[in-house]
Amino acid sequence: MITKIDLGKIAMARPRVFDEDVVLDRAMDVFWKHGYEGASMAELTKAMGLNSPSIYGAFGCKRGLFEAVLNRYRERRATHKDSVLNAKSARQMAERMLFGAIEWLVAPDEPRGCLLIQSALSAGAGNGDVPLTVWAQRSVTRELLTKRLERAQASGDLPLSADPAALARYLQMAFNGLAVQAAEGMSEAELRASAELALLGWPAGGNAAAESKEIGSK
Repeated sequence: MITKIDLGKIAMARPRVFDEDVVLDRAMDVFWKHGYEGASMAELTKAMGLNSPSIYGAFGCKRGLFEAVLNRYRERRATHKDSVLNAKSARQMAERMLFGAIEWLVAPDEPRGCLLIQSALSAGAGNGDVPLTVWAQRSVTRELLTKRLERAQASGDLPLSADPAALARYLQMAFNGLAVQAAEGMSEAELRASAELALLGWPAGGNAAAESKEIGSK
């Protein structure tokens, strides 16, 4: 005789019959377009091609699914993040942060803008921790930017008068603006023009200043 516990073990051992990355990308589109609050389970099940029991069995609940989507989103943006943090100079880092992002903010194969901004724009009283989760993720990025700028300052690539933490916040503010404008339908050319204006006041470091002086003396 098979007991309920035995049935539970059998159910837990049953392999998934779907590609997790594929279904998470589909769920991502729903959260991206409608935000966390506006993404209904009916829309999610339809987009993912799974029934509710399969979703709950794999991810626990809607919130668990959202967390998995955020992890998947980080994976998809890892190349851009690495490119930014591995830039040779602070100026190049800032350019990659903004101009590199524009390429995927307007990509035709996914919703415009940034999932982290779009998904957390609205949250009901019972989901107030959703924006906090997104902001915590953005805080990690800001800390990485700050540390990279601190290294640039230590090497003379930024003046001692610069504030690495303030510059990191500024870059995120500029990125946020680009993401919102992209979601509103602004063209790539217009976004690039905005990014160029945002970087006009970027401080020149000791190395950059020396190069400029050398070029000017020739």
